[in-house]
Amino acid sequence: MVAQTRHGGGGQPSPRKKKLAFSDKLVSKGQSTDTLLKKMKSLHTQLSELDQEQVEVTSLGNVRKELASSSIMLHKDRGVKAYAACCLADILRLYAPEAPYTQAELRDIFDFFSQQLVKGLDGPEATYYNEYYHLLESLSTVKSVVLICDLQDDDLMSKYFISFFSIIRRGLPKKIEIFMAEILVALIDESQTLPERVLEVLQGQFMDEDNRMDQPAYRLAVQICNSTADKLQRQVSQDFGEKIVDSAREENYDEVKALHELIKRLNHSCPNLLRSVIPQLEEELRAEDINIRLIATQTLGEMFGDKTGSDLIKKYPTTWNLWLLRKNDRSGAIRLKFVELCKGLLTTLLPDTRAAIEESLQTKLFDPDEKVRAAVCRIYSQLDYETVLHHVSESNLRSVAERGADKKQVVRVEALNSLGKLYSLAYPEIESNDPAAIRQFSWIPNEILQMYSTSLEVRAIVEQVVADYILPLPTPVNNTSGKGSEIDEVAWTDRLLNTMKYLGERAINALLGLTGLRQPRPNSYDIFLEACTQNNGGIIDEDEERIKKRLRGIIQHISPLFPDPQKTADDLNSFAKLNENRLYKLLKTCMDPQVDLKALIKATAEFERRMEQASSNITPTMLILLRRASFRIYNQSSIPTLIKRITTSRAPSTLSLTSTPSMASLSSFSQPDPAVVIRVQTLLTFASKHCPVIYKSHVGELTKAIADEKNKQLVEASLQALAGLVKWDPNLFPTDRRTKDRVVKLATSSNRRHAKFAARLLAQSKKPSDCADLVETVIEDLSNCSDDALVARITVLTQLAKFAPDAFENKSDVIMALLLKQVLMVPVPPNPDDMDGPEEEWAQDEEVTPQMEAKVQALKVCRHRCLAHAGSDKALEHAAPVLKLLASLLEHSGSLTADGAEDPKLKSRMRLQAAVSLLHLSTVDAYATALGPKFSRIAVTVQDSCYNVRISFLTKLVTLLQQRKLPVGYNIIPFLTVHDPETEVKVMAQCYVQNSLAKLPAAMRIEQFEIIFIRLLHLLAHHPDFKTNHDDLLDIAKYAQFYLDQIATPDTVSLLYHLALKGKTVRDSDSHTHSENFYVMCELAQELIKSRAQTHGWAIHNYPGKVRLPSDILRPLPNPEAANKIVKTVYLPEQTLKWATELSKGSQNKEKKERKTTGKRKAPAKTNGTAKRRAVAKRRRSNEDEDEDEESEPSDTASSDIEMEDGGRGRHKPPPTSDDEGESDGAEGDRPGRAARTLAKARIKRQTRGRKKETKREKAPSTSPMSEVD
Repeated sequence: MVAQTRHGGGGQPSPRKKKLAFSDKLVSKGQSTDTLLKKMKSLHTQLSELDQEQVEVTSLGNVRKELASSSIMLHKDRGVKAYAACCLADILRLYAPEAPYTQAELRDIFDFFSQQLVKGLDGPEATYYNEYYHLLESLSTVKSVVLICDLQDDDLMSKYFISFFSIIRRGLPKKIEIFMAEILVALIDESQTLPERVLEVLQGQFMDEDNRMDQPAYRLAVQICNSTADKLQRQVSQDFGEKIVDSAREENYDEVKALHELIKRLNHSCPNLLRSVIPQLEEELRAEDINIRLIATQTLGEMFGDKTGSDLIKKYPTTWNLWLLRKNDRSGAIRLKFVELCKGLLTTLLPDTRAAIEESLQTKLFDPDEKVRAAVCRIYSQLDYETVLHHVSESNLRSVAERGADKKQVVRVEALNSLGKLYSLAYPEIESNDPAAIRQFSWIPNEILQMYSTSLEVRAIVEQVVADYILPLPTPVNNTSGKGSEIDEVAWTDRLLNTMKYLGERAINALLGLTGLRQPRPNSYDIFLEACTQNNGGIIDEDEERIKKRLRGIIQHISPLFPDPQKTADDLNSFAKLNENRLYKLLKTCMDPQVDLKALIKATAEFERRMEQASSNITPTMLILLRRASFRIYNQSSIPTLIKRITTSRAPSTLSLTSTPSMASLSSFSQPDPAVVIRVQTLLTFASKHCPVIYKSHVGELTKAIADEKNKQLVEASLQALAGLVKWDPNLFPTDRRTKDRVVKLATSSNRRHAKFAARLLAQSKKPSDCADLVETVIEDLSNCSDDALVARITVLTQLAKFAPDAFENKSDVIMALLLKQVLMVPVPPNPDDMDGPEEEWAQDEEVTPQMEAKVQALKVCRHRCLAHAGSDKALEHAAPVLKLLASLLEHSGSLTADGAEDPKLKSRMRLQAAVSLLHLSTVDAYATALGPKFSRIAVTVQDSCYNVRISFLTKLVTLLQQRKLPVGYNIIPFLTVHDPETEVKVMAQCYVQNSLAKLPAAMRIEQFEIIFIRLLHLLAHHPDFKTNHDDLLDIAKYAQFYLDQIATPDTVSLLYHLALKGKTVRDSDSHTHSENFYVMCELAQELIKSRAQTHGWAIHNYPGKVRLPSDILRPLPNPEAANKIVKTVYLPEQTLKWATELSKGSQNKEKKERKTTGKRKAPAKTNGTAKRRAVAKRRRSNEDEDEDEESEPSDTASSDIEMEDGGRGRHKPPPTSDDEGESDGAEGDRPGRAARTLAKARIKRQTRGRKKETKREKAPSTSPMSEVD
């Protein structure tokens, strides 16, 4: 029967097997190479044509032996050997599955194959390429190469791997790579144990720095490892385990790192190869060795962050969870590494696992190690816009913002810079009104700016972040006409408006402070620059001592306002020694209020460049100074755009800082946007009040704008700007008749704001008749006009009383009589239809009736008239009725009579205005002395039952105290805020005290804050809540404790204790009862000081100096016997004495008894939170009328501080009264305070009963996270 072929069909006879026709001898003497080559080629052709199952293998016997001879395999000719290799491969194919050679012969044959491939397989153009290709193909398809595994020759197998990875780098065709992969995979699959050298060769391909998939060797290794993962993974795991253990035992951590780096690379392309390695890494996370844990943490973190990370987490959830726990590792380095690795995970992981990373990052923002906290903040600055928008929650970003107030500088810098960078990336989308971008990023400037007043260090960071990211100077754009570069002032101004749209009141105030407009000119930076110029690098021709002293003085004033005062002082001195006139000129240009944006950018860039070249060490300090002194946020270049925006405005959508400026961009705002208009008004109003000089080049535009009667906001802003500008330079007063007539018309209109600023502008007229005519017109209309017109007329009188006192005084008798009779004495009963109810004490600005506003404006008229007469001999004579009127308003809680049943909302505003007016009048020595007996009543205004009264009064008080216009005794009022239910009030007072202490010289600190301790004790003895029982004394003690918290130091404690002792050597100027109260306070203060000193380990020494007690409130004792009796008498209750003593032992239990709210001089927190917040949000408009009539608020660099230090100019204490003056009746001043307090008690009780349920639902205040942070 005939045998069938392999491919034959069933039932068909198979053809007879073929024999090899080749019969020549390959090995013979004298045979030429060409002859042998022809024979080899013929043999190769015949063998390649034979089929494995159709060949008669016995016919191959001769050639089989000859081909394996050394004379053939070691022949010198390449062609012979190439054909020999092909023929041997065919022999193995035809004999398969049996091999016709011994093991030794096979070893030589496969070694011969390897050599031929290495030497000859160079590329398609190489000689004998087809033969080498045939050899490789045969080995791949027939798999005869697996015979190597039977030889148990590790070196031979390793040689194939080494050879192939060497050959594949030659850029051979893809088919060659496939053949090699199949050959090597077959070797691995058939081997019982893979040689270690083979594993090293494979692993070595992954350690190449250029291991990309377009690299053939790397690609081959990946293909082999993925195809043999099941076979290799156990050996790979064992290999890694042994090497890591051995290296760790020898502390060769570099080798451990290299092994883990290999694991990461294998995971990237061959994750299935590491099935048994991942559990080993998990065990490393539990290792005691910190270095091993650190390396394992990094390795797994990068593996989880790889493209296969999500699959890895699903396969090894326990490893993932254990890795997440490294966030709480006891080693800070490991926690830091964990945080750094989270960056990659945010973008690669699925949402469910990404949430765990976000939660971990949020937790690590409160890590005790500042490096970890800083690293978390830094991560967000390294992310791109899209990642943060889609993969980072807003809550996480807000948590980063909170780190801007961290205790450590490095954390603050990273946090605020990260937020600034993110806002800069997002601004184009915010500008385009993208809702997602607005929701995720628009709040960032608000959070950053709210930290402006946190500390000097934070302030410097905020300034830098605003300058670099929030409101950067625009980049010059090359002009297409080739005339140089241009600046887009429109886009620059619009960026400011866009940013302000999302700012709260506090942030806006901080931003306005950053503009530099608030500083009165010349400010301290102007003085410093002038002092540097005069110093001339130390070469001074005349008056050398005065010039050097002035330079030292201004540096001593400026340096405490910088983060590092000592370094700042050194750097400023170094800058003065440089004596670079060009730097002086550039700095002066930047500080010029009339500089335009283009000149500012050019001068700033050159100043920074020259500073870096001249002295890089002092450059950071000088850049802070440059930012604070220049007008880089808002200057005269902003005015045209602002005027245009207030006319027709909508949110900008197409402008950018790099767009070319054009009139088309100015008109792109087509629809009114109230938010933009409000911000524009804020900016224009601020400039009008504090730096009207920036309007100088825009007088024509402002004059034209006031003619636009349809746009009331524009008319108001333009009038205010012109009034401020003309006040600065009267020569700029409009001269054309038409404009003047228009201003007069506006001054007599019913619009209060228009009338106010028009009257202020007319008050600067050089013609006295203009103001006189206006006064006559107002008086004629005062008795017969509408309610709105009445308010406008009184507002005009307020302006004339302040700015044109001569014109006002000519008719002052008539005016004051009319105001008193027709305005102030007319009662305003409560509105029965008021929805807020009788308990609501404050009316929002839009709710204020004309009658209320008229009364408030009338009080302002009285105040300004008194201030106008302050310098005259009859000042007290003119002011006495007004002082009595204002004091009566305070004593009767805002009413002129004790039984006045007026609207509570009116009374609160009248109380506030009366108190603020008395503060202003106290800036005059004569008035301050006359108001001495009423001081305690003025002081307790800061404890008014109405929050708006308290915060507004304190704000004005702090303003005047910063300017040092008030007597030093007024510095005790901020310490009365300790019981305030609203944190904002207490924080404002605390910040004022701390900032003042940081800036004032030692001598002034003693005068302003330490000597006044005796006045505080005296005020507390007169306090309406003062009682000598233990519970009430505990409340009173908190005032003294709050004072000591701010003022007491090892250097001041001796003086404070001395003052408390000296208090018992005098008596109160009012009465015996108040004297005993005063002695109680002195003894209580002594005990509190001793307790504090013992707690802190301070020594209380005898004070060496002499202290003069204030004679206006204290009198000497009548005789030594009385003094001796008082000193020996203990006035402090025994229980209170014991309590104070136990404070130092730390054993004083907290009082668990709830204090009655009405027992303290404070208002309860509003249960309706919106009322209070609304009041804060709207306070700007309510205070505008107050503030814009007065001098600008002081900056931290007010020039008056410098002049006072050098020339002694400034506010001094009121002259003390003589000892033989009669005693004033203090009881009369106390009774109204108690009456007001009683009314407040009743109000509070009603609120408490009516809102009990809401109170129960109020959340308890949470502890600040920073309390747990190092």
